[in-house]
Amino acid sequence: MKDLTHGSIVRHILVMTPPIMAGMISIMVCQLVDLYFVSGLGDAAVAGVAAAGNAGFLVNALLQVLGVGAVALIAHAVGRKDRADANLVFNQAVALSMLFGLLTLVLTAALSRLYMRSVAADEATIEAGTIYLLWLMPALALEFVMQVIASALRATGIVRSAMLVRVVAVAINIALAPVLISGWATGYPLGVAGAGLATSIGVAIGTFMLLVYFRKVERYVAFNPAQWRPQPRHLMRILNVGLPAGGEFVMMFIFMGVVYYVLRDFGAAAQAGFGIGQRMLGLIHMPALAVALAAGPIAGQNVGAGNGARVRETFVKSALIVTIVMVGFLLLAQLKPEFLLAGFSNDQETMAIAYLFLQIISFNMVAQGLIFTCSSMFQGLGNTRPVLLSSASRVFTYSLPAIWLSTRPGFRMEYVWYLSIAATTLQAALSLWLLRREFRKRLGVPKTSTVDTSTAEASTAEPVRPEPVTPLAREPA
Repeated sequence: MKDLTHGSIVRHILVMTPPIMAGMISIMVCQLVDLYFVSGLGDAAVAGVAAAGNAGFLVNALLQVLGVGAVALIAHAVGRKDRADANLVFNQAVALSMLFGLLTLVLTAALSRLYMRSVAADEATIEAGTIYLLWLMPALALEFVMQVIASALRATGIVRSAMLVRVVAVAINIALAPVLISGWATGYPLGVAGAGLATSIGVAIGTFMLLVYFRKVERYVAFNPAQWRPQPRHLMRILNVGLPAGGEFVMMFIFMGVVYYVLRDFGAAAQAGFGIGQRMLGLIHMPALAVALAAGPIAGQNVGAGNGARVRETFVKSALIVTIVMVGFLLLAQLKPEFLLAGFSNDQETMAIAYLFLQIISFNMVAQGLIFTCSSMFQGLGNTRPVLLSSASRVFTYSLPAIWLSTRPGFRMEYVWYLSIAATTLQAALSLWLLRREFRKRLGVPKTSTVDTSTAEASTAEPVRPEPVTPLAREPA
């Protein structure tokens, strides 16, 4: 366990950020490798795997529910030095992960073909997507256990071990992909089933490694089967923090759906250009997102410790680092967008749209970085409802005007991006206001140093000390 209630906050952030970012990048690389080998199987295979991948978005929402709830509550307990509560929350999260994993297995087996029929246009695509989902089921189920363990480690200030395990799992997936999909060395290609199987094997090995590491090295929280019996009060503590964060994924899904909807009349090149630009934007956002994720457990432990001043300092320092990073990428996107997008496509029309998208939408970067930071701070505070509220505000301030504009004569693609800048800026402003309100409610108002003049006149021998910052209201164990 790493105590984040003392020491340099900037140092804590900078130490935790690279492992978090490496884990995120490794997952994206794995997805690209799978797509590369599946593309050799034909359009139906690519379309089926891509459509099936959208179902994983709902799994990610459930993972977010578990991860955010576990990180916030365990970090609070660590800050309070309440090891018993940290262990209880962890083991209740383990029980919840088993329930979610079992539910995922049952629903995937029962509904995968029905889901594919609802989104795919032809039988070959339906078949490819269904096969892929069925072989991917074990990976989707095991991710819940891996998420809880990794979240417990992050809450206690440990991120490197989970990152290394994730990288190993991804490396195994990458190594198995050509063997299982294309039949390299074996002569037995499994096609899209091989893609799902490679991921499942990689995640299974990664989960086993993380379990071994956790049992042998981690000492602050530990598996206790006696605490796996569901306790409604503690399950609700996890869900109260995690569910709004999961709802944020739903808001993002709606937002992206609206973008694709309003671009439909501009043709495939427009949607392809947007897809390329959005993929690059995701890579650009990773350093800022990693900084924000590192700030969450720091804030959480200090919330538990009752150190309001340090919680505020965590926000200020992380927001400053995120802003510096995002300004650097903004300048790069404005001056050299071709450097960021080189090699994605040979189609000039598609790339022209991608350049235009990135140059305009890059003005969002600072606002988006502040949104990431506020979201992580809300997680650290243990109240994620404002995150869902700010995400919903972005959906409504963007979606309705975008759909209306798309019906007007002379509608241009650029209007979509300019509207996104306005909606994101409004979301950032709302997030900052909500965070300021939450700080005042949870941390109190910092009081300035005051001197009682009558006391000073009566005696100058005793120096008057500044009044301390109002302590945090602590959560019950």
